[in-house]
Order: sequence, then structure tokens, then C-alpha cells
Amino acid sequence: MLARRRRVYFTMMTACLVLFVGAWAVVRLWSTPAAVVMCFVAMVIPPVAAMIANRRGPEDRWWDDPSGDPQSDQWWDELDGKRRRD
Repeated sequence: MLARRRRVYFTMMTACLVLFVGAWAVVRLWSTPAAVVMCFVAMVIPPVAAMIANRRGPEDRWWDDPSGDPQSDQWWDELDGKRRRD
């Protein structure tokens, strides 16, 4: 799962760089407004890529880690339908 998210992140960041460099190296020669639009699209990609890269999937069970408070852990285990191992 982590490898897939990492691959998507780097793909999106590569697209961002291609858009930015392409806008000012090539597209601006024909259309400045198109180059500006391409830069605005490139500007939106990094935050979206970071959100995708840091998103937790359904198989990431970070909420199952004990909190350190035995009463709270017992209460959450009861809500989740788990049996405590003693």
C-alpha cells in the first residue's frame, strides 16, 4: 500500500514539474494565458499529492494501538467487539 501511494505521489510531482517547466519553456512562446493556467494547475498538484501520500488506507490499523489508559482501551475494545487478552 505504501509503495502504491509513493508511486502516485512521485507521478503527481513529476506531472507538476513537467507542467511548470513546459509552461515557461515552450507554451509561453505561443500562449501566455495557457502558460499561466498550466502554472496554476501545477500549483494545486503538490498539496493534493501530499494529501494522497499521507492518507491512511483501510488496512492501516493505527487506531488499534493501545492508548496507555487501561480503562479507555477496555472501553474501546468492548465497542469494537474484541476480547481482551490478559
